[in-house]
Amino acid sequence: MTMDRRDLLKASGLSLLASTALATQAFGQSGRSGSLKEMLDAALSRPVQRGDIPGVVAGITDKNQTTYLAAFGERALGKGVPMTAESVFNIASMTKAITGAAGMQLVEQGKLELDEPISKYIPRAAELRVFEGLDEKGEPRLRPPKRPVTLRHLMTHTSGMVYNQWDADFDRFVKAKNVPVLASGHNEAFYAPLMFDPGERWEYGIAIDWIGLLVEKISGKSLGTYMQENIFSPLGMTSTGYRLTPDMEARRVATHQRGPDGKLTEVEWKGQPQPVRELGGGGLSSTVGDYMQFVRMILNGGSGSGKQVLKPETVALMGKNAMGDTRVVMLKTTNPARSEDAEFFPGVPKSWGLTFMINEQTAPTGRSAGSLAWAGLFNTFFWIDPSKGLGGVFMAQVLPFVDPKTLQAFHDFETAAYQASS
Repeated sequence: MTMDRRDLLKASGLSLLASTALATQAFGQSGRSGSLKEMLDAALSRPVQRGDIPGVVAGITDKNQTTYLAAFGERALGKGVPMTAESVFNIASMTKAITGAAGMQLVEQGKLELDEPISKYIPRAAELRVFEGLDEKGEPRLRPPKRPVTLRHLMTHTSGMVYNQWDADFDRFVKAKNVPVLASGHNEAFYAPLMFDPGERWEYGIAIDWIGLLVEKISGKSLGTYMQENIFSPLGMTSTGYRLTPDMEARRVATHQRGPDGKLTEVEWKGQPQPVRELGGGGLSSTVGDYMQFVRMILNGGSGSGKQVLKPETVALMGKNAMGDTRVVMLKTTNPARSEDAEFFPGVPKSWGLTFMINEQTAPTGRSAGSLAWAGLFNTFFWIDPSKGLGGVFMAQVLPFVDPKTLQAFHDFETAAYQASS
């Protein structure tokens, strides 16, 4: 069940205890009030001290520099290895915004067009069909879509492509017909049926993975190589990639699963699967500091570390509602162990730009209307507030997604950031 911040506070029975930081690093601007560090330290350390989460790394940036970066807790519960600012996380769907930036670089170059059918670039996309249920023999009834899927549809999750994790009809179809999903590693998963006609509603799914395919097709490079050359290297993101180097693996944060009894258990790590899948929708590992380089680039109109990664007008376009009157809706889970029902700030209307969620009204945390955001399955989060020149990144490694205790910790961190800067 998804809760707003007031429900989360009530559910946790917060008697906020005095907390001890197990590990911390913080950076502040010269002359900035110490209250920023104090408030953010408290917001992050308390859930660790309560045992709500094993550990966390989070940071705040303005347009010029990191203004706060801190780590609390352990990389693996009970192992005694402290979380640090350099700890490496599986950022899952926070990969999507980076893939979107890669796709928009190709739009700038005239190699991709937002409103052209993607079959122009990958001809087999013309075979995509809309699912209309099963016939009397249990076979899928499929028809051509009313309009072809475009890059804009992919960017805004209005393509008809979904995840079985949050679509009960598709999940039943997948199980009944043994249809492969992307997590299986089968390329046929890209050609699963559309669950609605492109452009007719919003539903989260594998669309950004298709953008990864487009980037590879047009650039002639693997997605990871393209990102390294055109985003990570220019921005100085030295601990981000699909493949864990030995150094990154040595800093890797363990994933923890919350059980029905509320207890956290470390998920066994068997090493990175080989070969490594480079999917546009997820799979990158990164650090909070690295991801803040990306956030800062967006805040600065495409410029970061002295390099112009995107044009200012491209960044402005990415941050505008790109799906008209359609609005983001709650994601209803089909697998509660992996995700709760998910919607950020219920009651606040949300649109979608070119790979970013946009809150159309001020959020309860203080996030300005028109801010950009998204998250990753293991409870990593970011937001970008252009009107205040502020961005934040919060990383934990806990399942299920939007686990109430972890989500509360993120909301408290964000709220403290706005309170301290007001």
